[in-house]
Amino acid sequence: MSSPLVAPLNPEEIKRINAYWRACNYLAAGMIYLRDNPLLKEPLKPEHIKNRLLGHWGASPGLAF
Repeated sequence: MSSPLVAPLNPEEIKRINAYWRACNYLAAGMIYLRDNPLLKEPLKPEHIKNRLLGHWGASPGLAF
């Protein structure tokens, strides 16, 4: 039994997948490190960062994938 041929991704599909991947990782990092200002509408300040970091960065990219 032969497998069907699948066309490679076009540049637009690659661009969208890359944007999704970056957004997932940004959200994961924001949930771990940020207390406020997640869209960075103002320059990042120490009070925006959590005093005690909660979460595990190592699993986040794998979960997004």
